This record gives sequence, C-alpha cells and structure tokens, in this order.
Amino acid sequence: MGAGILALLCLGGVGVFISFYDEATKIERSKPDAVVDQFLQAYMVKRDDQEAALFTCKEGLDLSGISALRTELINREKEFDVTVSVAWSTLTVSGTEESRRKVSTDLVIAGSSKGTALSSRIETWSFGLADEDGWRVCNTAKVS
Repeated sequence: MGAGILALLCLGGVGVFISFYDEATKIERSKPDAVVDQFLQAYMVKRDDQEAALFTCKEGLDLSGISALRTELINREKEFDVTVSVAWSTLTVSGTEESRRKVSTDLVIAGSSKGTALSSRIETWSFGLADEDGWRVCNTAKVS
C-alpha cells in the first residue's frame, strides 16, 4: 500500500514538472515584438535556423537582408579570429492592419577578441510580420 501511494505521488510530481516545463518552453506568438525578440535570439544569437523557423512565415518569406548580415558576421569571425555578438534595443511595433505589423529596432553589432572589445556599430532594422495563427516574421530590411 505504501508503495502504491509513493507511486501515485511520483506520478503527480512528474505531471507537475511536465506542466511547468511546457509553460517555460511555450512559443509566444501573441505579440509582434515578442516574436521578433525570439526570432533574433534564435537567428542571430544562437544561429539556429530550425528554431528561427518557428517564428517565420510559411509563405512569402524573405530573410535575405538579415541572412546577408549573419553571413557577414560569420565571415568576419573566421577571417579575423574574433567573436561578433548581436544585441538589440527597444522593439517598436507599428501598423494598423489587423493581420500585418512592422517592428523596428536598433541592432548593436559588437566585435571582441579574448574579452577585449574591438568594434561596435548600430544598424536600424525593420521586420514585417503577419498574423498566421500567431505573429510571424515574413521579411527583414536594413533601414540605416
């Protein structure tokens, strides 16, 4: 009987753990700025195309702008033996169409070697999003 109670308690604990894990790893697509934040984290920081695809449009996708930037950063890392990191400032949402939004932000691109900062630049970028069962990034463009 004691073993049965212990087994039930363990199963309940597993259920609670799964519930908390599910909530912590849930993909948030309800806000355009949250989607861009998660997309940038996956695409530019982790450089994980599969994770980034969770936040992109299924049709009409054009990531050529941000893809060229990422390729440039990767090439600089290889050529100069440096680490290039990308961060971003406030994400600003604009647009009034029900299923379309624009999100703009400044990307801060910094190069370092062995912990020493070597360079830094700021570029303004715009991200076009569509509401496809949750917001998704459809296109990217460098503004300045």
